[in-house]
Amino acid sequence: MGHLTNLDLPVLFILFSLCWGQSSNPDSERPSCHRCDQRLTCNCSNGKFNRVPIVTDRALTLDLSFNNISVVTEDDLTGHMQLRALSLQGNRLAVIHPSAFDSLWSLEELDLSDNLLTALSHKWFSKLGALQNLNLLNNPYSCLGSPPLFQSLVRLRRLQFGGPALEEIKRGDLAGVMQLEELTVHANNLTRYESGALADVWPLGRVTLSLHRPFLKDITLASAVLGDVTYPETPIVVEDLHVTGRRTIQPFTATAKRRVRYLTFRNLSVSDEAIVDFLVVMDGVPLISLSFDGITLTGEGRWEPANWTDHKSIDNLFIQNAVVLDVFKFTSLLQLGFLLQYPRKVSVINSQAYVMPCRTSGLLASLQYLDLSDNLLTDLTLGETLCDGKGTLKDLRVLNISGNALKSLSTLSHLVLKLSKLTHLDVSRSGYSSMPQSCSWPSTLQYFNISRAKLTTITPCLPTTLEVLDLSHNDLNSFSLVLPALRELHLSGNKLLRLPPGWLFPSLQTLRIQSNTLNMFAPSDLKLYKRLQSLQAGQNKFVCSCDFVAFLQSGIKGGGEVRLTDGDVNLTDGEDSYTCDSPFYHNGKPVGTVRLSVVECHRVLFVSVSCGVVLLVAVLVCVLLWRLHVFWYLKMTWAWLKAKRSSRRRRRNRDNGDSEGLLSFDAFVSYSERDASWVENYLVPELEEPRENDEDSVNPRRNRSLTLCLHKRDFLPGHWIVDNIMSAMERSRRTVFVLSENFVQSDWCRYELDFSHFWLFDGNSGRDAAILILLEPLSKDDIPKRFCKLRKLMSSTTYLEWPQEEEKSAEFWRSLRNALRGDEEDD
Repeated sequence: MGHLTNLDLPVLFILFSLCWGQSSNPDSERPSCHRCDQRLTCNCSNGKFNRVPIVTDRALTLDLSFNNISVVTEDDLTGHMQLRALSLQGNRLAVIHPSAFDSLWSLEELDLSDNLLTALSHKWFSKLGALQNLNLLNNPYSCLGSPPLFQSLVRLRRLQFGGPALEEIKRGDLAGVMQLEELTVHANNLTRYESGALADVWPLGRVTLSLHRPFLKDITLASAVLGDVTYPETPIVVEDLHVTGRRTIQPFTATAKRRVRYLTFRNLSVSDEAIVDFLVVMDGVPLISLSFDGITLTGEGRWEPANWTDHKSIDNLFIQNAVVLDVFKFTSLLQLGFLLQYPRKVSVINSQAYVMPCRTSGLLASLQYLDLSDNLLTDLTLGETLCDGKGTLKDLRVLNISGNALKSLSTLSHLVLKLSKLTHLDVSRSGYSSMPQSCSWPSTLQYFNISRAKLTTITPCLPTTLEVLDLSHNDLNSFSLVLPALRELHLSGNKLLRLPPGWLFPSLQTLRIQSNTLNMFAPSDLKLYKRLQSLQAGQNKFVCSCDFVAFLQSGIKGGGEVRLTDGDVNLTDGEDSYTCDSPFYHNGKPVGTVRLSVVECHRVLFVSVSCGVVLLVAVLVCVLLWRLHVFWYLKMTWAWLKAKRSSRRRRRNRDNGDSEGLLSFDAFVSYSERDASWVENYLVPELEEPRENDEDSVNPRRNRSLTLCLHKRDFLPGHWIVDNIMSAMERSRRTVFVLSENFVQSDWCRYELDFSHFWLFDGNSGRDAAILILLEPLSKDDIPKRFCKLRKLMSSTTYLEWPQEEEKSAEFWRSLRNALRGDEEDD
């Protein structure tokens, strides 16, 4: 091999840096999962993730089950110090870094089941001091390994381990585990077991064992395992057994010696001989509960050889998912009186039983609880089972016949009428579609479950003694039946539009009416329920009106607890169940988060206030417009436009020769009626009468009389005043304003001045400035402000003042005549 040169060293350093940079940035390729709810529960299951995804470090629960994760690295779970539960079930997990879980100090539940872990490491759990539940089932490891896996898990309460590859359990494997509430061991292929390996755990709660191979091939091993975990108060569950005779039953001798009281078999295949041997082995044992979940009977039911055994301690006999291979050869159970006369609870569930003969029912002398749900009973065979209503099962208190093909409630009521101690009756998931008008029931009946049927109406057939009634998931659209003793009413999954009237149920404490077509409810509805404490009304089609939203939000206290009507009623299904169906823009929103506007909630008040505001604004605007003389300008503009149109029409008529010439007057005089005497006695005589002794008599043109236009004399009666004014102004060379206090205060003069103002200052009028005569001292401030041009004219134009001294009057008239004859001089 060649030696490294000085040039090679920098290149290697760069390559090493690049590789280190890539390895130190693992998050750059990790996917993200954003499926976290408000409770910080992140459900990332079935997400096809190949690596542990990035989620918020505030997550409390992280579900990564059923993905394709094969490796958990050192950094994948770093920072999740608040995590309480982690599930990696159903992945392809084969490698877990020794310190992958070190940061999970608060972890209480860890599920690593159904993966590919061939070896377990105690380092995974060394920092998980808070862990309480650990599931290691169905991984291909053959032993638990050493040192002990669970030595640091001082708080562990539920432990599940084992799988098809587990072959060995050694003493000390469970060192450090002080007590367990539940222990599950799948060891169907166990070949080596050190006695006492499971005996170190005490106290020990429920134990589940899968020991298929040991029961078939290693009786000693099976006996040792059963002996180590059996205690009188510890329920034992044994799975996956195939017992055919005395030899395969022998391991239960250890449980019998330990005086086991609770024994359950799951997935059991058993022969008649094995059953007899089992009953013999358990003879005299104080067995209280014997359960079979998934049992296959390969024999014919000939168990009489064990009729001498003592099993009077059996109180609960539970059989579920039973299969009889040769049902036609299976014998009657009449010879099992030695076994059937003692149990107070008998359950035969989902076992295709179509009848229990009346003679067999008579053997159940101590029976108080009978569960025949999910079988093939009909009204006819139920009659045989209950001995046609003769009251054979005189001590029966609970009867569950749900999930059968029953159709007649009247038949049912007849069959149970004489069961004088019956308190609970469950006929749910049946074929009841109608209810007779009247029925007779035992006076002791308190609980009646007729849910998931096909009922459309309710009649007085229901007993009035009921305390709990379940009618959920039917087709009811109303409920109106008086039930004075009822404490709980379940009506979920129907078609109810409103809450049932509360006065029908004076004792009701719990009402469930979820998933109906309920629109809303109000405090007045709840007040009718005098004792109601718990209400579940979520998942309905609520109309989020203002009253309903305000009512519900007023009861939300936080933490999911909602209390209504002064704290008397609790919404126990939580505020998240209450969502809006309408209005459309709030569809799907939780009622607690909806915010309605003032317009929606106080429409009348809003309209009233809005109208008041609009009216006030309108008044203020009108006052402002009046102060700014806007109305006057608008009125004048309209009048001016209309007058201009009339003026143009008159010009056209004049041009066509239909009217007289334009100029007819020397001046148009605008004055107040109160100043009429001055105009008539002074102005008119002075200007319209010729003056022979005038000093200007040498100029006949200047000595001629002037013609004046006075509204009282020259306006045409019957014509619009504006037309008269405009016509007079068009036909006059000048306009004379006789100004005084009377003029300013006179409505008529101001009206006349308004229109003449437009004419005088129209840019196209072609007229000279107006002639102003002041009869008395008057400043421009006395002129209304809207006559801005006239006020400006008084500031820029010389006006004539009527002299108070008589000797100055001649000069006044001479100046006025000169002003009126200005055009003539120009000519």
